[in-house]
Order: sequence, then C-alpha cells, then structure tokens
Amino acid sequence: MSLFWRIFALNALVLGLATALLLWAPVTVSVPVLLTEAVILVCGLAVMLVANAALLRIGLAPLDRLARLMTTVDLLRPGQRLPSPPGRGGVAELISTFNDMLERLEAERATSSARALSAQEAERRRIAQELHDEVGQSMTAVLLALKRVADRSPEPLRAEMRQAQETTRESLDEVRRLARRLRPGVLEDLGLVSALTSLTDDFATHTGLRIERRFDPDLPELRRETELVLYRVAQEGLTNIARHAEAENAELTVRRTPGALVLGIVDDGRGIGLACEGAGIRGMRERALLIGATVDIGPGGRGGTRVSLAVPVEPGSAAPVQAAAGTGSGEA
Repeated sequence: MSLFWRIFALNALVLGLATALLLWAPVTVSVPVLLTEAVILVCGLAVMLVANAALLRIGLAPLDRLARLMTTVDLLRPGQRLPSPPGRGGVAELISTFNDMLERLEAERATSSARALSAQEAERRRIAQELHDEVGQSMTAVLLALKRVADRSPEPLRAEMRQAQETTRESLDEVRRLARRLRPGVLEDLGLVSALTSLTDDFATHTGLRIERRFDPDLPELRRETELVLYRVAQEGLTNIARHAEAENAELTVRRTPGALVLGIVDDGRGIGLACEGAGIRGMRERALLIGATVDIGPGGRGGTRVSLAVPVEPGSAAPVQAAAGTGSGEA
C-alpha cells in the first residue's frame, strides 16, 4: 500500500467510526445549538482527532525510524539497517531501497578506502626508502666528514666539532626512527609480535610511557594485510596516548577469543570524554573495514581510554608465536 492510500485509509477509518457513532447515538443538534450539544460535539471532535493522531503515528512510525537513521548513519559503522515492514507498498519499498543504498555506499566506501590506504602505504614505503637511502646516507657521510675534521682540528675547536658530531648522530637516529615508523620492516621480516614489541619499546624510549605487553601464545596465522592493519591501529592508539592522554602507563594486549583476534590498548590517562572523533580514530575505523574488523573505543578500567580491535578469524587456524617476544614490558 502506498503512503497516500495508507493515510487515506487511516483517515477513512476514523471518519467512518465517527459517522457510525453519529448515526446510532441518540444525539440531536438544535438550531441554535444548545450548550450541552456543543460540548458533546467538541468532545466527539477531540476524540476523533486523538484517534486520528494515534493511528497516523502507528502507520508512519517506519518513516520516523527511517528519518532518525538517516540523520545518524555512519558508513564507518556498517550494518545499520531498518527492518522492512510487512507487506508491500510505498513505505516498505522506501525502506528496502534505503537499505540497498546503504549496502552500495558501504561497499563503495570500503573500495575507495582500500585504494586510498594502499596508495598511502606505497607512499610511506617510498618516503621511508628515500629517507634511508638518500637522507640517511648523506647524513652518514656528513658524520664521517665531521669526524675527520675533528681529528685534525686544534683542541679549542675539537669540542665544538664533537658537539656537531653528536647533534648529527642524533638527527641520523631520528631519521632512521621515522623511516621505521613509515615502513615497519620488522613486521615484514619477523612478524606481528616482534613488530609490536619493537613499536612499544620505541614509544617507551621516546615518550616515557611504561608500556606492558601481553600476547597469547596461540595466535593464529594472519594475512599480511591483516597484520598491517593491527600494527597501524596499535601505532595510532599509542600515538594518541602520547599526544593527548597525559598517561603514565599503558597496556597492549593481543589475545585469541572464539572466532576473533582482539588487539587491546588501555591507558590510565584522562580519558576520551565527550571529545569528537578525530582523523586518527576515523582512520582506525577505515582500516578495520578493510579486513572486516570492528573498532570499539570507550573508557578503560584504569580511568583512561580503551581501544579494542576485533578481527574475525576462522576457528582452528593457530600458529605459535615467538616465546621470547610473547610477554614483557617496555619502559623508558
């Protein structure tokens, strides 16, 4: 039934009931209208309007739910759908069309995000390679030249040359650290656990965070794309803690649950509160969509923030992780 006929039927039902009551009720209308007759007519009109409003609210409730979903739908949280009302007609077809549109938009968003993130990773690798090969080698050459000059310099100038050497060495270490963050070579060479261990050690050294690691010993084998998403989400989570949380302690866990692998990051900072999601969190959600995972962000058990990434895995796919990197903590 179309929306026009739905509203027409509801109004016809109310008017038909009112007409039936007028036909069978012992009510007469005088000219001029008496006060008691006017009260009865006004009460009947009020009852008719209330009944009409109630029936219209029931009949148009699916459209209200559709309007609410249209104002709150987020393509980074897929799966938001409206149940189609029974029968066929304008409202049912509208809701079905809206659900189909959401599916298309989610698929297109996932495809475009995959292309964008793939291009981003390729650009990261290119920049990391240039930092390592071009900038790193140039700074190494400068460092060696400074050493030769310092060895031949008189004593008053030698201390300044040594200071310039130390500054250049620190800059070279920073360039190498940036290259590692842009292109996690440890992830490609040694796997997820070693990469996360190196990541937490690096953050603990440079930010002063005390980071505890806990890895289950029966983690499943994962595709390279899945490992990269886990690594990037952990990297973004630790970066947000270092920049915004004002935390002293953090915990990174990777555990196996029935049907899923869960990456968890918890800190004891000031919490996320009512802050709006920024580019970092939305980037986490976009990466999670690429592998069918879900990201949940909320208050942590220690008063800070908890980030949880659940990656679906097939039951029975497990491989032992490196025992040396299974558990531990990193501190500055």
